[in-house]
Amino acid sequence: MNKSAKSAIQFFVFLAIGALLVWLSLKQVAPHKDEVINAFKSADYFWVAISLIISMFSHFLRAYRWNYLLSPLGQKVKLVNANCHVLIGYFANYIPPRIGEVIRCTLAAKYDKVPFEIGFGTVITERIVDTFIFLFIFVITLFVEFSNLFGLADHYIFSPLQNKLGGLSESPAKLIVLLTIGLISIVAFLFFRKKLAGLLKGKLGKMLTGFAEGLGSIRKMEKPWAFVGLSLLIWASYLFSLYFCFFAIAGTSGLGVSEALTLLLFGTLGVIVSPGGAGIYQIILTEILLHTYHIENVAAIALPWLSWGSQFVMLVILGVISLIVLPIINRNKYVVS
Repeated sequence: MNKSAKSAIQFFVFLAIGALLVWLSLKQVAPHKDEVINAFKSADYFWVAISLIISMFSHFLRAYRWNYLLSPLGQKVKLVNANCHVLIGYFANYIPPRIGEVIRCTLAAKYDKVPFEIGFGTVITERIVDTFIFLFIFVITLFVEFSNLFGLADHYIFSPLQNKLGGLSESPAKLIVLLTIGLISIVAFLFFRKKLAGLLKGKLGKMLTGFAEGLGSIRKMEKPWAFVGLSLLIWASYLFSLYFCFFAIAGTSGLGVSEALTLLLFGTLGVIVSPGGAGIYQIILTEILLHTYHIENVAAIALPWLSWGSQFVMLVILGVISLIVLPIINRNKYVVS
């Protein structure tokens, strides 16, 4: 199978996953459709505007931070171009996830003469840093919201597992199947352990080495702490962009920063799974709002759609504007003197 065929298959698979998740999310809305529409009508859009301003600031910071990685490699992207590249990339992420990074580097190669390989390497480093900050947020959230996170795990993992295990005593056939699966898993591990060890030394090992090299490149910067500070500020912007959305709907206006941390943590996982988080972001946040923070149904459904929908509209508008503006502001580069 050639590369273009694989890309087409991946595109349709991601599109199908996104469509399924959106449909499942809309199923949550259906029983409360009129109330949710009324919640949107009565929402205080002043706070949504504040949320979007903070979100735009986070995109600017990401564009500004990019040159911290490019400079040690002898490259630079004009700030106005970098903003356009980032916004177009975020817009593209609503199609298949992470295609935006490829498009961002392609645009930088076209308009700023940054070799694609170098640009993509810096983006990978960005993602490594973002992963570590995400883990840092997880640790903070674990301390701040331990009881709520434990309750969430109990609701979705421990209690269902306990119920299923409790039912095994009443169903010997299920117990036999479970033991058989466990035995096969152990045998398979023993049989393939050498191949697994080879994998750790092969592609996976190279990937882990690449992670280490990417983090090591930060030390080569002139101002590494400024880069780290910008990275933390980007994630703080994500946090407060979500937090200020709480005040737009009466039913969620009592939530605080610690609740925003939890929703940011799990919402980010949703964005990784689905194109732009479509569908899964709403499902995850609604479930947490309902079962962890005991927010009433309408507000628990409306808030994720308001937060995600406002971001989606903003990125579509800014992404399209950037596509139009980018060739115009760079037209002089193609004029032969």
